[in-house]
Amino acid sequence: MDRNDDDRTNSRTKALVAAGYRYYVPNYKPRHAIIAHGKGSKLFDLEGHDHIDLGAGIGVNTLGHQHPALVDALTAQARRLWHTSNIYFTEPAVKLAQELVTSSAFATRVFFCNSGSEANEAAIKLVRKWAAQRGKSPREREIITFKGAFHGRTLATVTATAQPKYQDGFEPLPEGFVHCEAFNDEAALENRMSPKTAAVMLEPVQGEGGVIPAKPGFLKFVRALCDRRDALLVVDEVQCGMGRTGKLWCHMWEEGVKPDILTSAKGLGGGFPIGAMLAGAKVAEVLQFGSHGSTFGGNPMACAAARVVLRHVCDPAVMANVHARGLQLHSALKRINDDHAIFAQVRGRGLMIGAVLDDFYQGRSGDLMEIARKHGVLVLQAGPDVVRFLPPLTITADDLAEGMTRLRSAIAEFVRNT
Repeated sequence: MDRNDDDRTNSRTKALVAAGYRYYVPNYKPRHAIIAHGKGSKLFDLEGHDHIDLGAGIGVNTLGHQHPALVDALTAQARRLWHTSNIYFTEPAVKLAQELVTSSAFATRVFFCNSGSEANEAAIKLVRKWAAQRGKSPREREIITFKGAFHGRTLATVTATAQPKYQDGFEPLPEGFVHCEAFNDEAALENRMSPKTAAVMLEPVQGEGGVIPAKPGFLKFVRALCDRRDALLVVDEVQCGMGRTGKLWCHMWEEGVKPDILTSAKGLGGGFPIGAMLAGAKVAEVLQFGSHGSTFGGNPMACAAARVVLRHVCDPAVMANVHARGLQLHSALKRINDDHAIFAQVRGRGLMIGAVLDDFYQGRSGDLMEIARKHGVLVLQAGPDVVRFLPPLTITADDLAEGMTRLRSAIAEFVRNT
């Protein structure tokens, strides 16, 4: 059933969509639907159609929609205090900082901000300040990142993002970034390292780059290489952290690896904007008074929400669900592929899965995403060739099964049309 048939799309939806296209800066292409409310792993449009949400707002709605503990925490905090700035301490921010440090197993201090881009911007500034304090010249503060990485949309983080499509037209870009052409290639990274290298920055699972996990042993190699070359290791867990892969932090799958800096956002607030940069002992005292800031960083509403998310993600039952639903998702995609031969590969970890389109269907992940929406299941893309799945960590077996049933119908239509 096409959920966008004219006779089923009311005038309010059409008017709002038209207004959105009229008044938004046209850097997005929103779908022709108005999402009205959500519950659990389902979203509902103005016409009342339900959609199984396998994207979670690009990995943001960690606990799904309207989770009772999140609603209670935000309601209670809204009646107390919304904002003070960082001139003062607030209880939610102090307690969240303490809980993040305790659960990280490496950090000693936290900087709060509002997004992943801001968290990565803070990490970049911290690396450069650390190098400066060690007497390194501006040309000796380089940060190595990897082809396929995505670190944000500010000028510094988009330069760190080794994907030209995100940089085009925004030149001149800041200096000080070196791109390693091959992720998971030890020799390529070692060849890029030099006395000018201040840090290596990476995602343990590249998200926007196509859901590409670091291979076993790679993070351990990078950690050891940074130690030998006196460089910092920055781990961007904006998308793959907060339990997304089945552990609180994705780098924890590699035993013994501890970063110097970790960035988090997206799933940290469960839908409420918040970012955080966690700093280990080597760099924790570098940013002194006045060196960096964020007006809304540590907002009590955001921190109240993040404390709830962190508590639930640390619950073994939630992590067990991530493992179980990840296996269920893999298995369902395999069965669909047995019938339709649409995917060349399914990769990822936990509930961060990428299905790579076979050669014949390359370049059409966006088309499949739209057909899936019309069949009542919301998925994502990671570039033109990869269908991405980031469902809520709390999704039930029944909701995931229903989502896969709808996806199967969408893929059947997609294959027929192609």
